[in-house]
Amino acid sequence: MSWLPLSFGAPMVLWGLLALPVIWWLLRLTPPRPQTEVFPPLRILARVLRREETPHQSPWWLTLLRLLMAALVIAALAEPVFNPREKLPAEGSALALVVDNDWASAADWGKRVATAERLIADAGSNGVPVVIAFTAEKPNAEIGPFDASAALDRLRAAKPRPIPTDRPAVYARVAATLERLPGASVAVLADGLAANGDDAAFKTLLEKNAARLVWATSDRISLTGLTGADNQVDGFALTAIRAPGDPAPAQVTAGAFDDKGRRIADATLTFAPGETTATGTMAVPFELRNDFASIALDGEHQAGAVRVLDESSKRRRVGLLSQAEADQAQPLLSPLYYIRRALQPFADLVEPSSADLADAIPQLLDQKPAMIIMADVGTIPEQVRQRLADWVNNGGTLVRFAGSRLAAAGNDDDLLPVRLRSGERALGGALSWTTPQPVTEFPKNGPFADLAPPTEVTVSRQVLAEPTPDIVERTWATLADGTPLVTGMKKDKGTLVLFHVTPEATWSNLPISGSFVEMLRRIVQLSRNQGAAVANAEAAAASLAPYRMIGADGALVPPTPDARPLVPGAGPLPVTLENPPGLYGSETGVFAHNLLNASSTFTPLVRPQISLPVTAVPYAFDESENLKGPLVTLALLLMLLDTLAVLWMGGLLSRRPRRAAATAAAVLIVLGGLFGHTDLARADDSKPGDSQAIEDISKTRIAYVITGEPGVDSISRAGLEGLTRFLVEKTALEPGPPAGVDIAKDELTFYPLIYWPIDATAPMPSEAAIARIDAYMQQGGTVLFDTRDQFSNGIDAGSASPATERLRDILANLNVPPLEPVPSDHVLTKSFFILPEFPGRFNGSPLWVEASLDASNTENRPVRTGDGVSPIMITANDFAGAWAVDENGDPMLPTVPPDPMQRVYALRAGVNIMMYMLTGNYKSDQVHVPVLLERLGQ
Repeated sequence: MSWLPLSFGAPMVLWGLLALPVIWWLLRLTPPRPQTEVFPPLRILARVLRREETPHQSPWWLTLLRLLMAALVIAALAEPVFNPREKLPAEGSALALVVDNDWASAADWGKRVATAERLIADAGSNGVPVVIAFTAEKPNAEIGPFDASAALDRLRAAKPRPIPTDRPAVYARVAATLERLPGASVAVLADGLAANGDDAAFKTLLEKNAARLVWATSDRISLTGLTGADNQVDGFALTAIRAPGDPAPAQVTAGAFDDKGRRIADATLTFAPGETTATGTMAVPFELRNDFASIALDGEHQAGAVRVLDESSKRRRVGLLSQAEADQAQPLLSPLYYIRRALQPFADLVEPSSADLADAIPQLLDQKPAMIIMADVGTIPEQVRQRLADWVNNGGTLVRFAGSRLAAAGNDDDLLPVRLRSGERALGGALSWTTPQPVTEFPKNGPFADLAPPTEVTVSRQVLAEPTPDIVERTWATLADGTPLVTGMKKDKGTLVLFHVTPEATWSNLPISGSFVEMLRRIVQLSRNQGAAVANAEAAAASLAPYRMIGADGALVPPTPDARPLVPGAGPLPVTLENPPGLYGSETGVFAHNLLNASSTFTPLVRPQISLPVTAVPYAFDESENLKGPLVTLALLLMLLDTLAVLWMGGLLSRRPRRAAATAAAVLIVLGGLFGHTDLARADDSKPGDSQAIEDISKTRIAYVITGEPGVDSISRAGLEGLTRFLVEKTALEPGPPAGVDIAKDELTFYPLIYWPIDATAPMPSEAAIARIDAYMQQGGTVLFDTRDQFSNGIDAGSASPATERLRDILANLNVPPLEPVPSDHVLTKSFFILPEFPGRFNGSPLWVEASLDASNTENRPVRTGDGVSPIMITANDFAGAWAVDENGDPMLPTVPPDPMQRVYALRAGVNIMMYMLTGNYKSDQVHVPVLLERLGQ
């Protein structure tokens, strides 16, 4: 039962709305009036007392509120859905879901997933198993059948890949699975682009076991791809494509990015009405174009809109040099004519303004070219020779062409790849027995290895190389008689190349052939990174590791685990899951492997013509919304309003303030239960300082007396922090952070031990403060006085330090018991560690404690039988100085003498003192002796 845009999952429940009149009648119904008897005194009382009247029916607005609440509950139980979607045909023996997850699906992948989720949900409601396959995944990926839950998990785990689809292989696997499930519904979620083998793939999938086809595709292919980015003379020429069928003109913007991802150039490409190709040019300077690492179309979040660039896309500056005078009337005879024509499309050519080699060569070198070509240049002047040689050694490429001047010049080991014989060799003619020689196969170790030998080229004259042991390695091209045509060699970081013929068509017809252009292009590629580009046969035969990949969304990402090394070759390389688009190589040189090439086009996918029932669905998100939850929430809010109205009508919110406050608290509890808020405000009867007191007693904390001296107080705090760390590491006790106390006003009973560093420069405590300390000691607390002056007899000696004098003044106002140094059998010596002494930063002063009642009788000390703890301890060894650590846990002050174990013993003394404070002298009990002896190994 459905009324657009609203439908109900259980429409029969709506018949409950017919009960609203009955509910209204019940809400207005009241009990009958009680029968009254006339009694005269009651009449008198009725005149005196005000009778509380009760209405016999509820107000109309309260009745309407309750009727609306009942209607909301009935409507919620009917499971209403706003903007309901049409149920998709996912029935039969199974649902076969075939999803294109290639690069073309990345832009609207979310819509595709939402559409597939609806299909799987409908299949699950019908109890139909699901076969799910993706056309851009591994060929051995499991495809099912699965239940609806497992199919949803696989769908949500899938992601678009930056590669084309492989429909024939995937459709064949799905068809093989459907042989066990005849009569299945097949849902094809295509990317909208046609590919090779589609007709056979659809025939294999649909002709046998399919009972119904669900066809999902985009209404219009809005993809735009980048098929070309060529670095030409005046700028980067870009070519973009789009799918046919769009008559409107369109503009796209392309951005160029460097290797750090910074945008450095823009260009606009315009599609004419009805055209599928657009071109544009990034007219930027030569130096800036060479920094391009990638070019991408704005607004296109897919791999086809990105092109990565390698060294072959970067133009190089090439210097041209010739000693021949230019003849404007006969340009074809110029030595540089054919070289200019061959290099101009992919290099920036520069020439010197002077014909003098002494001036011309420095002019070329000042422009920092990647390659210099010398056409029949003989002897190079000495004043510029070394600079030219250094340029080659530092990475330059020098290409020289033979001629009469070079043949007459002497050998130059620094600027020629091979040694030459004097003179030149003539092939053919009336006085020669030889004939012009053709070019044979290019050697496998040269940069021309993958080029076909030009059959139309013949050589009639050449300069010959001296036969040497390395002549074969340096030969890049040979004639049929085995003599070199082109030789080359690496020299330090640079390259030397020699064409053994002239650059004009006098000694051979090589300059007027297409091979001449390709040979120069290969040499220019070598000059870009001095051989790092993949241009020679050795590099072409080697595999290149994945370096940076193009993701499905067009972003450059690290290589995926599926990526494998790429073997470059001639012609466009296929883009696969093992070789996704991106850059292959390393930081020293990369090879660009792009998704689209110059011949790529976008052809719309045509739905196969079949006799099966077909249901076409668009890609879209599920916009239906279940209203059950909002209706139930609204009904609960109305119930809350009803409750408040009843309380208000009963006078609970106005006549009795205390009862009204309780009622308001109850309402807040109800609100908290409805909306998940359980923290309710309540009256705070706490007093100032209660929170601090609770914090102080929640954990055991050691306190220190704030003396008012910053240096003393900082060492005290750092020392107690160090002792606290040691306690946490060595014992089960985990004290809180140390607390600084003002003995004149802070509460002292929270702390079992108070460390008091005595400083003569600190103000003398008041009598009231000393009285508070005395009361603290009488109530079971212990004060550890530390004079920090290493006077072992400073308490009762005739002469004392200022700190000891100040301690005597303080103790004079306290009820101090008799004191003695810690005896060897005192509990302090064995409360945790076995310690014979209690050193601090200094070592020499004893630790004074309350003396036993019978100190002379060492066999009957009270500390052995009682649980009392000495209320006072006195030392001069500077415990806090030994315990003090910085933020990194390193000691702040050195020990005296500088013994690392003295600091360890000081920390152990602090542990024993804390254990003595917290446990008393229970360890003096003889029951612990066997355990202690066992631990001591006795």
